[in-house]
Amino acid sequence: MKMKPSVLRSRATQVAAFSLVSVLSASAAVDFQKEVLPILQQRCVECHGAEKQKGKLRLDSKADFFKGGKDGEIVKAGAAADSEVYKRLILPKDNDDRMPPKGDPLTAPQIEILKNWVNEGAKWPDGVTVPAPAPTAAAAPVAQPVDDGWKPSGKVKPPVPAPELPKDFKAPAGETAAIEALAKSGIDVRPVALNTPWHEVNLRLLGTNVTDASIAALKDIPSLIEVRLGTTKVTDKAIATLKALPHLEVLGLELTGITDAGVAELKSLQNLTYLNLYGTKVTDKALDALAGMKHLRNLYVWQTQVTTNGVDRLQTALPGVNINTGWELVPVTPSTNAPAAKK
Repeated sequence: MKMKPSVLRSRATQVAAFSLVSVLSASAAVDFQKEVLPILQQRCVECHGAEKQKGKLRLDSKADFFKGGKDGEIVKAGAAADSEVYKRLILPKDNDDRMPPKGDPLTAPQIEILKNWVNEGAKWPDGVTVPAPAPTAAAAPVAQPVDDGWKPSGKVKPPVPAPELPKDFKAPAGETAAIEALAKSGIDVRPVALNTPWHEVNLRLLGTNVTDASIAALKDIPSLIEVRLGTTKVTDKAIATLKALPHLEVLGLELTGITDAGVAELKSLQNLTYLNLYGTKVTDKALDALAGMKHLRNLYVWQTQVTTNGVDRLQTALPGVNINTGWELVPVTPSTNAPAAKK
């Protein structure tokens, strides 16, 4: 089964200071019941639960999940990249083996949760089962942000197709040495999948131990397509390092010191498809600076200072982008023709 190399993969682990990472990871571990179970309930057990078992696979109990289906086991605890359940999630939407086969693919954050859960050992508490999917509410909530009067003008352009990584890419001579040097300092750069030249690095677990200086050597690893710096102490100065990564597709800067000035410097990363700015001090100026990033597909700006004006403006410039603002959802008022609820 051939996997697209631009897929999200694996958490970073510290090598030199293992005890420190153990403490940090313990507090950051994925919570099965709060994070994993809802995904299984809403997107998986309809086809792999008590009522139906496609491929002789059930995912609603611990025993059945680890037993697998007609093709064998689907998870290898500690190794998401080698687990069939993860491989199926990251297949292209038009692939017949993709999971789930119908509807939209899982979101990037959902895939990240499942990937991290497997990499952390796929811990499933004894006695916990996944209930059947909750019935769809009669009145779905819709976002109700304040309308500040801004309206788009002109013809909206169609979304630009996703970027493709060069098939003939060859890592420069010094890249291996840079990866080895970073490993000695506790930063683990990993391949995104088997038999691919592309790499990723996730420093969330190291948190405030990571600074602008800590990641300076990343500029010597042009094969990096995913960099996770959320919760670290990086600032706008780190952008000089990131700008040296021409193939970067996924960038996490949530809960960091990044500002509008730093975001404006990201415009050279034209392959960027995912950008997380949650919990930063960015404003509409940052959104305006992203208007030329034609391949951007997922942008997270909740708990920032952006406004509906800026969001609408960027949405018009980039019709293919999904902008997650975290704005409160307000239920739609039920129709007067709907049956009255029983007291």
